[in-house]
Amino acid sequence: MHKPEYLLPIPNWQIQRWYEAVNHCESAAEPYALITVLTTAGSTPRDQGTKMVVTPDRQYDTIGGGHLEFKAIELARKALVDATQQRRNQQTLHSFPLASTLGQCCGGAVKLLIETHVSHQQVIALFGAGHVAQALVPILAQLPVQIRWIDNREALTPKQMLPSNTTFTLDDTPAGEIALLPTDSWVIIMTHDHQLDFELAEKALKRQDLPYVGMIGSDTKARRFHQRLLAKGVAQSRLDDFITPIGELSVPGKLPIEVAVSVSAQIIQRLHKRDTLSQAHHAQQETYDA
Repeated sequence: MHKPEYLLPIPNWQIQRWYEAVNHCESAAEPYALITVLTTAGSTPRDQGTKMVVTPDRQYDTIGGGHLEFKAIELARKALVDATQQRRNQQTLHSFPLASTLGQCCGGAVKLLIETHVSHQQVIALFGAGHVAQALVPILAQLPVQIRWIDNREALTPKQMLPSNTTFTLDDTPAGEIALLPTDSWVIIMTHDHQLDFELAEKALKRQDLPYVGMIGSDTKARRFHQRLLAKGVAQSRLDDFITPIGELSVPGKLPIEVAVSVSAQIIQRLHKRDTLSQAHHAQQETYDA
């Protein structure tokens, strides 16, 4: 079995230092919290300025270990949940005397700054690297999005340098990548294999947190897929999020670039709708806070 290969600056399992983790999280649009030892007094495990990074399921580098670090990670993950729900970054200060109440006996004190960083860029997972996808990626890459481009054909691995907001994954079993997508990702399906298209659509639609699943194809293919998906237990309500044929249908033509323009037009419309709804939500939240 061929293992997935990623065109990324550095695989996350090789990350050691906090600044490598920041670079990885920013590139992958993954939420993270940066913990900084802001001030110290007396005897402390690490010096002022020491940093570590915490994500929902990992931590990178260290601020000294022990109960202090354990508590800091707990606070950082709680802050990440809040920041993700509110879709905005936060900063909080926490003071800790290193006494028996914290399970440490250094006798000093530290003040920690926890900064959450939640990406406001939409993650788009594009499955398939054929002619339409090759025409689509350069267009989408000019938008404020993060693109995860996935295919199982080694011959179609891009030879040229990809845009900074685009990563390519070569995986023998592309459907496995669905489970790795962040919440609220958008999925575009345009592979060379109808059965693979179906498997991708099924897995994506069975995840309740992927609000847009688009697939290239004919009206006949769309009807057949709807029937098969219902038979596989996909709820009718989720099929409302299954956009097929994908694209802004008022854009005519069947050439790869014409289809790519049609798909990108639909994505642009959705991006603007998402931003409008997000702004309205923030305005409402600020009214409540006031």
